[in-house]
Amino acid sequence: MTTASRFPEPYGGQGSGANLADILERVLDKGVVIAGDIRINLLDIELLTVKLRLIVASVDKAKEMGIDWWETDPALSSRARRDELARENAELRERLARLEELSLEPGSSQKAGRTRKREAP
Repeated sequence: MTTASRFPEPYGGQGSGANLADILERVLDKGVVIAGDIRINLLDIELLTVKLRLIVASVDKAKEMGIDWWETDPALSSRARRDELARENAELRERLARLEELSLEPGSSQKAGRTRKREAP
């Protein structure tokens, strides 16, 4: 004789692993946005506001929504790191060229072809 269990079966029963995979697939395919604000007031004076925004989606879905900040963050993308280094290198070359032009102009304190050597401390 079987007796009824006092505790209900967990949601989904035996196939909960498959259900969880289906739910995760749907969430990543469609995306989920969770938004909330936390405000701390004291005597009608706002002391702190924290705005929380969480988006859970696949990379493809995020790109469809126009979210691609990880591609331009040098800490997360090697391509962005290379681009930042190339930009910095170009800026430094431009500054060096301007400095060289200034040192070669008539009336500058240094003569062309002669450079001031620094003495070692």
